Amino acid sequence: MDNTKNKSFQEKYDLFRELDPDVLQKKFLNALLKIQNVRRGSIWIKRGRTYVCVEAAGIDSENIVGVTLDAGAPSIVGWVIENGKMTIAQAGSDRRHNREVEAHFAIKSSQILCFPLLVNGQVFGAVQIIDTNPDSIHLNLESSYLTHLQNLVEICSIALGNALSYAREQKKNRRLSSALSRIEKEKTIIGQSKAFHKSMELVKSYSDTDFNVLITGESGTGKELVAERLHRNSARVNYPFLAQNCSAIPETLLESELFGYKKGAFTGAARDRAGLFEAADGGTVFLDEIGDMPMGTQAGLLRVLQKNEIKPLGSSRVQYINVRIIAATNKDLVKMIRENQFRQDLYYRLSILPVHLPPLRERKEDIPLLARHFLNKESKKAKISEKKISPETIHHLVAYTWPGNIRELENLIRYLMVTAQDEVIRPDDLPEHILKTSQDETSKNTNPIHSDPQTNETQNLRDISAMTWPDLEKAYVRALMEKFNWNITWAAKASGINRSTFASRMRKLDIHRGTGPPS
Repeated sequence: MDNTKNKSFQEKYDLFRELDPDVLQKKFLNALLKIQNVRRGSIWIKRGRTYVCVEAAGIDSENIVGVTLDAGAPSIVGWVIENGKMTIAQAGSDRRHNREVEAHFAIKSSQILCFPLLVNGQVFGAVQIIDTNPDSIHLNLESSYLTHLQNLVEICSIALGNALSYAREQKKNRRLSSALSRIEKEKTIIGQSKAFHKSMELVKSYSDTDFNVLITGESGTGKELVAERLHRNSARVNYPFLAQNCSAIPETLLESELFGYKKGAFTGAARDRAGLFEAADGGTVFLDEIGDMPMGTQAGLLRVLQKNEIKPLGSSRVQYINVRIIAATNKDLVKMIRENQFRQDLYYRLSILPVHLPPLRERKEDIPLLARHFLNKESKKAKISEKKISPETIHHLVAYTWPGNIRELENLIRYLMVTAQDEVIRPDDLPEHILKTSQDETSKNTNPIHSDPQTNETQNLRDISAMTWPDLEKAYVRALMEKFNWNITWAAKASGINRSTFASRMRKLDIHRGTGPPS
């Protein structure tokens, strides 16, 4: 007897430890059926104005799991959930019984015992114990026995309620984790230069419209990233963003990729296939390297822009679509139009909203920012400690011309993360071609033989544009003080402001004889 009690206690203890609601529901229901010596039962959960069967046992159980009952329709589980009371019902005569659920069952219910499931006094569902024997009743309905059974159900319903709450929290955490993961993977557009901000202001204003956009810029300047941002910030964000590179792809293959094809349209077309425009219906299509699109395909694209229709290869019928087109190129389309290599009418349709992305050599003040961003991103991805870049290394990176633009810088950072031995990346870690190019640039700018007033002026302007306003002011004040041998009165007079204001600015900028130039 003691062993039986211990076994029963252990089974109840195991129920409380179980946090998977699916496993707990099954164990809970089977335990009740075993106690009452019947073979059918079900567990229902209240969801809004409906009751959903989340677990069932016995013959035809697979046909009841997932069934949803409307709160307005008659049902025994609905009555128990709304009234919060246990009930006993004769399936054949009780008006509360929903017979439609068992309409196709080979074996019908004869008597139903139903208990509410409660947590903190709130009913969240019901459990049914069902006798299917039409001749004799197997359910034990003695008052004292039902009281004990009610206590067991209440205890188990707490465990089930906790498991369901735990599962909901786990699901929330997974969604949050997934969202954070997407944010981490999302490619960021970074920059602080004037040219960069000018382009991004245009991109921001274009996002609120539905007009086509033409992005121009050298390879590696981030044209696809800008296209993705335009889509994410548009009203089409909940629809697909699909990209197609038009470069180095045969005309027939490109047409089938864009417009789709019908079965038998060409050798190997064994079935109908939707093209990119059809698949992206409602969303955005990004056509990269549009300058490489064959003239024949350009005609089909023009039809999409003019009439919002496509004609799959091998089809005699057109299909209407709704897409926004963002195109990009590193070529001079105007020159290509003059050379009859690009359709003028297509160009005007595509370039309603143009935006040009400047090359990295024209965004030198962004290079340190981008380098540190890529180091941080790649370190997190590789789960290693982030390396630092020495000021001397930054100097070489800024002096380099970056023919491959941002993509080249990103790949260099990945290379340095692997090859640099120390925690600080130094000039010696840089590839030889970068060192040589940056040294040549520095030599050209400092060698008097190659000195040219116009070149020097341009370089000085670039150097100034790379400085912050406080640094610029500090450099100006120091230059005046050194010019006038640290005589504040003369320096203030030369600056055009009074002596007290000049002296106040010196104190605020922490400038005094013996301090070095601004870093």
